[in-house]
Amino acid sequence: MVLSCIDPRFQPIVYNYLKKKKLNGKYSAFTIAGAALGVTAAKFKTWHKTFWDNIDTSIRLHKIKKLIVINHSDCAVAKIINGKKIFSKLNEKKIHKESFKKIKKKI
Repeated sequence: MVLSCIDPRFQPIVYNYLKKKKLNGKYSAFTIAGAALGVTAAKFKTWHKTFWDNIDTSIRLHKIKKLIVINHSDCAVAKIINGKKIFSKLNEKKIHKESFKKIKKKI
């Protein structure tokens, strides 16, 4: 399964990355604002169950064994999570890193 962001700037990048890895037609896709941020951040808690229900269904239907999570920089969801604090590349990197840790722990 591939978890990625809805950002339209990001769609060709995700597609080309997965094509380069020869994964076209071989994965279930779940696209949500913020990718891992959208399914781990408390600010978007109401979205979490939808993702976990979807991954459960994908496992049962398609026997998936791997989750590929693709976040990106200049992420509006990271800015929302950061709140009114000064936003920098370092803050954003920490927010993304935390989301990867949370999703890995749940898997």
